[in-house]
Amino acid sequence: MELPSSPVTLTPEQVAELELKLRVMRHDINNHLSLVIASLELIRSKPEMAARMLATLSEQPAKITQAMTKFSREFDQFVGIKRAQPTQASRSSPSPSDL
Repeated sequence: MELPSSPVTLTPEQVAELELKLRVMRHDINNHLSLVIASLELIRSKPEMAARMLATLSEQPAKITQAMTKFSREFDQFVGIKRAQPTQASRSSPSPSDL
């Protein structure tokens, strides 16, 4: 990670835009967490819905990560933080022979 070498100044408009992006991320994450809670409550009250709700549950962590990653990239761009791009090898899961 490479930080800016000089102070970062944001205009009021940029602060407002960044705050909006933060609000959107929080809203999205809260929605995904609400789906987790609702799915669990539905499974408790109607166990026959478990298979269907497990699919919903299993999708939420990736969606939360996606929302956080999107905001992090936008924040980094705003303040001039440069991050090394992951290589293809580091993005893929290890193969069984790597374990």
